[in-house]
Amino acid sequence: MTDPTLQQTSFWFLRHGETDWNAQNLSQGAVDVPLNAKGLEQARAAALKLTGRGIAAIVSSPVPRARVTAEIVGAALALPVTFDDDLREASYGVREGQPMAEWFQEWVDGVSTPDQGEPFADLLVRAVAAINRCLAQPAPVLVVAHGGLFRAIRKTMGLEANIRTPNATPYWCEPGSPAWTLTPAV
Repeated sequence: MTDPTLQQTSFWFLRHGETDWNAQNLSQGAVDVPLNAKGLEQARAAALKLTGRGIAAIVSSPVPRARVTAEIVGAALALPVTFDDDLREASYGVREGQPMAEWFQEWVDGVSTPDQGEPFADLLVRAVAAINRCLAQPAPVLVVAHGGLFRAIRKTMGLEANIRTPNATPYWCEPGSPAWTLTPAV
């Protein structure tokens, strides 16, 4: 089976602000871990970086750590936030709450999936479909979601998949050949 294809449209991507589990390098997955004080501040700083960028639509994961990040940015940009359930983070099953370790690379590589977890290949299909729906919104779109989900998107962009995206750093994602370009907002 070939990987699904991303629509060739530029967009902004923002991973949610920091949580206590992020700070401890623990996998969160489907667990609802709230933003910590640093994460809230990061979301406000991201909003400032995204001001004046012409963003026309914001679509977010409904998971609270992403939702709160998106709502902070939306308030600063005077834009409503819509939600797509398929932007939620992957479930890591029995590995949720555990350190990010060698199991994670094996998951990304499709070698193994934690018990009760979502296979990376399934995440990839779900994530691409969600991003393509987001890109049907007025452009440019800001997508607010999760690190695991963005790993799947990176793979479809022709980039190394298992790169940890910093919390609350906005990235301008531009189609290219053979790979997309990701430019952090400063």
